[in-house]
Amino acid sequence: MSKFSKKNQSLVTPVVISAAVAASAMMSGAANAQSSSVDQLQLRPSAVAQNVTSVSQLSDVKPTDWAFTALQSLVERYGCIAGYPDRTFRGRQATSRYEFAAGLNACLDKINEIISAGLADKVSKEDLATLQKLQEEFAAELATLRGRVDALDAKVTKLEAQQFSTTTKLRGEAIFGLAAGSDGVATAPGVDKTNVVFNYRVRLNLDTSFTGKDLLRTRLQASNTTSFNNLANDGSTRLSYDGVSAANANTFELNRLYYRFPIGDSFTAYVAPIGQTEDILNPLNPLESDSQGTISRFGRFSPLIRIASNGGATGLAVAGFDWKLSDKINFQAAYSASNAAAATGAGGVTGGDTKIAAQFVLKPSENLTFGLGYANAYTNSGFSTGVAANFTGLGTGLNSDGTALGTLAGSGINSDTVVGSLIWDITKKFTFNTWGSWTFANFTAGSATLTSWNAALSGKDLFSEGDLAAITFGQPLFTSSVSGIAASPSTPYQLEALYRFRVSKNISITPGVFFVFNQGSNTANGTATVGVIRTTFSF
Repeated sequence: MSKFSKKNQSLVTPVVISAAVAASAMMSGAANAQSSSVDQLQLRPSAVAQNVTSVSQLSDVKPTDWAFTALQSLVERYGCIAGYPDRTFRGRQATSRYEFAAGLNACLDKINEIISAGLADKVSKEDLATLQKLQEEFAAELATLRGRVDALDAKVTKLEAQQFSTTTKLRGEAIFGLAAGSDGVATAPGVDKTNVVFNYRVRLNLDTSFTGKDLLRTRLQASNTTSFNNLANDGSTRLSYDGVSAANANTFELNRLYYRFPIGDSFTAYVAPIGQTEDILNPLNPLESDSQGTISRFGRFSPLIRIASNGGATGLAVAGFDWKLSDKINFQAAYSASNAAAATGAGGVTGGDTKIAAQFVLKPSENLTFGLGYANAYTNSGFSTGVAANFTGLGTGLNSDGTALGTLAGSGINSDTVVGSLIWDITKKFTFNTWGSWTFANFTAGSATLTSWNAALSGKDLFSEGDLAAITFGQPLFTSSVSGIAASPSTPYQLEALYRFRVSKNISITPGVFFVFNQGSNTANGTATVGVIRTTFSF
């Protein structure tokens, strides 16, 4: 049996119709002892029907079956038979009148094709008379089917006329965030610094592909989620999804513009007038998503990504590549500049903060992934207070707000950073990941060594599909040694816990809390506590 015409395929699953087999059996008189009513005829749907040229190709149809002659007649005379990919017909499955009508319509189309081709003599008068009776019997069902097809055609035509683009897909995301925090330091008896905010961020990604393998991304973003750092004033309490300046709040702006394309089978290039290095360098953190993963900014990226990552008003220009050396090894590299739109004559190729970073990603087995990265950065802007205060604030500021190693004693800073990362899928549900970094900085007043690390244990689909629970503990960037500066900062730590549950396929809610100990590398700052309820809508 033939499949439906293209119109019918859009409306109903393609049908293999043993109903028409029995109809043909009525035509040939082979079914008089087995079935006298069309209500007993059988039909079955098949989304993957395969045409057959001989009834012997159907393994579950035997010469002794009552409908064998009818099947054989339909195959030989009308080519109106199809079977499943395993060459079975499965003709004993029950059918409804609408299914029978759909199959009958398919055979009518096939016979109309034969007649239109000038081969009317191939269709016997007896068969035509039987088909006429069947058409009369199922006139209402056939009319309904054709009405549905016409309605579907109209909808398809409308969609084709109104579609956004044949090459571009629109993907959106909206975050509603309720956050409250306390710095834990009493400025008066029984009073400490607190902050409660309710804010949002909306992103619209226009993803365009010209070949099916490349990607041109244009992202528009609007937000009123400014830096949540009024507690510690050093960036250590910032949220994962914040970042808009007060001047640009509630205004749509171009947040990303990059083109990623393959060169051969193992090389992917990346060019971005407005981008970030994490678009090409794998963060190697299953919790890095600012809308579905960690709720704190510190928990997202290691210093390999964070150093010299503040693009300011002009955005961050990035160029790089991902080279697949083998099935188990990738080599990634990127160059970034903070103000590629204007040269200032000081530092880097463009005069602003610049970085050259590279990373090897090794996957020796399905459940283990290692990363080894290096970044050389020049930072031309930063803190403006005293030298010692710069390093105190630097302890968490670099990793939390991306302001990178700032200007000390009126000079820029050259730095070298080495980062090691690990992701271990303990089971299908539980994952452990960690990273550790060392940054060696040089500036006019001296030099410094800074360290940072973070470790996380996460579990997915624990209680329901799509949920995520995680706990992380780490040390934000800390000045472990300094030369040329008298400073003795305290080691900062951060502890975070979250649970994300899916309300539906497109909505998730993530409550969480994190604590920052020794904010700004200073024990006098106490412990900051931040609680967040983040609701994410994706479409």
